[in-house]
Amino acid sequence: MDLFCSVPESSSHLRKMLYLMQTNKNKMEKKNQSNGIKRREFLRTGAAFAASALFLPLSGTTVFGALNANQTKKSIPAVTLNNGITMPRLGFGTNTLNDSTCVRCVAEAISVGYRLIDTANIYGNEESVGAGIKQSGIKREELFVTSKLWVDDAGYESTKKAYQTSLNKLGLEYLDLYLIHRPRGDFKGSWKAMEELYEAGKIRAIGVSNFEPEQLADLMAYAKIKPVINQIETHVFFQEHISYEALKKNEVQMEAWSPFAAGRNEIFSNPTLAAIGKKHNKSIAQVCLRWHYQRGVVAIPRSSQKAHMIENLVIFDFELDESDMHTIATLDLNTTQFPEWG
Repeated sequence: MDLFCSVPESSSHLRKMLYLMQTNKNKMEKKNQSNGIKRREFLRTGAAFAASALFLPLSGTTVFGALNANQTKKSIPAVTLNNGITMPRLGFGTNTLNDSTCVRCVAEAISVGYRLIDTANIYGNEESVGAGIKQSGIKREELFVTSKLWVDDAGYESTKKAYQTSLNKLGLEYLDLYLIHRPRGDFKGSWKAMEELYEAGKIRAIGVSNFEPEQLADLMAYAKIKPVINQIETHVFFQEHISYEALKKNEVQMEAWSPFAAGRNEIFSNPTLAAIGKKHNKSIAQVCLRWHYQRGVVAIPRSSQKAHMIENLVIFDFELDESDMHTIATLDLNTTQFPEWG
């Protein structure tokens, strides 16, 4: 249905906006016939109009925005973790988002349908994330909030203090997921403390981040409670097949902390991904997220732009075929794109 034709004559501003959206959409369709869809082109053209339309103070636009948000919310599937609780398979990352920008982004992400929100002590934004959650007006039980223990707080006593500090900054009564951010220091002491917090009902699930298979095996030999997640670097250029198989075997969920490799290695102009995107009429970002989804990996993309937040959620209306998955497998460089984290 043509949205422009369905808008009442009295809503002149909205009709003009939708006309511009339709014009830019037509231009993009012609361009995409030869060039495919790229994320940056998407932002520079019709997406800017689509995003701004969500904020117009007209009754027709309010319904339009709410409809998209509700549809998105319902479309995000969940995964059942090894302790029986469920979490969304697509969430919103907050690394590098700070202060008022972070507050706005978290509130906007929730408004368009995200329910998994990821932060960490080292990000320095837990207070802003908490403020964004509060600003969203969403009931706490509808959200799945993750934070992480930094290496400086490793150890039994310091872990308990750090957890409470994070909780206070977020302004929450409990966390859905708490992770050991890196396997450094006395992480076994940290795990014991986290197990006690879990048993006391202060955390719904506990896990780790950036653990190699050997490190995870070492922890699991000591642990009374199995980690539910290992959040690691994984994307099309670093597919982590060994970790993928080890986590699958141990029923530990894999989560990608940088599903787009933070834009490195020119991922958003990669010709292979662009060709697959053109085939499905999707952006490179959507292809990447769909690839994670079909591998059973939870992804937490970050964006400060509402148009991209929405774009990243529209991945459940298409499927990569066997040929697509095989082609993406050839992009694996089997090396980190973040050597500074070594």
